[in-house]
Amino acid sequence: MVTILVILILVYVVASLRILRQYERGVVFLLGRFAGVRGPGLTLIFFPVQQMVRVSLRTVTMQIPSQKIITRDNVSIDIAAVAYYHVTDPEKAVIAIENVYNAINQISQTTVRNVVGRFSLDQLLSDTSSINDQIKNVIDLHTEPWGTQVTAVEIKDIVLPDNMQRAMAREAEAERERRAKIVAAEGEYQAAVRLGEAADIISQHPVALQLRTLQTMAEISTEKNSTIIFPAQFMTTVQEAIATLAKDGAAK
Repeated sequence: MVTILVILILVYVVASLRILRQYERGVVFLLGRFAGVRGPGLTLIFFPVQQMVRVSLRTVTMQIPSQKIITRDNVSIDIAAVAYYHVTDPEKAVIAIENVYNAINQISQTTVRNVVGRFSLDQLLSDTSSINDQIKNVIDLHTEPWGTQVTAVEIKDIVLPDNMQRAMAREAEAERERRAKIVAAEGEYQAAVRLGEAADIISQHPVALQLRTLQTMAEISTEKNSTIIFPAQFMTTVQEAIATLAKDGAAK
């Protein structure tokens, strides 16, 4: 009889053994009342007097389903996001809320819709990082009493209506054409300024024009089959240049 009793006690003790992994915590209840949080390792739970609920402390990746949202400038878009959270207080995560995942999922959908609706489409596309932070802060404020912390919320997909995509494509094309015309006009202006400065210098030194003519002829004669035509006034200009050089030499 004693042997049977000892065997039964050993079987009961073995059945009461629980192993908690490093990332797990065990919320223990004694006769329905909270009795503490057990850490990782080997622990004993004497059923049915005690019950234990396992809680994971790892970061959870939660997909926020795509939903239709109307922006402040009345553009209907589809937005999908992803949220990251982890449990910081296992006691609250078990006692304060029935299902942490579903609760955060629902509050995340509502928050994304409310926050994004306060911005225009241009702000949403250009300032996504700031909007992500605002969504995270609002969700984290709601989930803090549940013993969880939202570490990040990222908008991962924005789907625009077809007509809006076409309008944005036309706008982008028009903007590129505008910038191209501005660059071309700026180039023409700078070229005109430089040509004006060159004309002023050449007008003060007539021989410079002929030297420029010679340089141009040298550039176009790089090919053997090039034909160079000397204008009639070229020889006169050469004679004037020689006379000028001779006069300068006599003066020295």
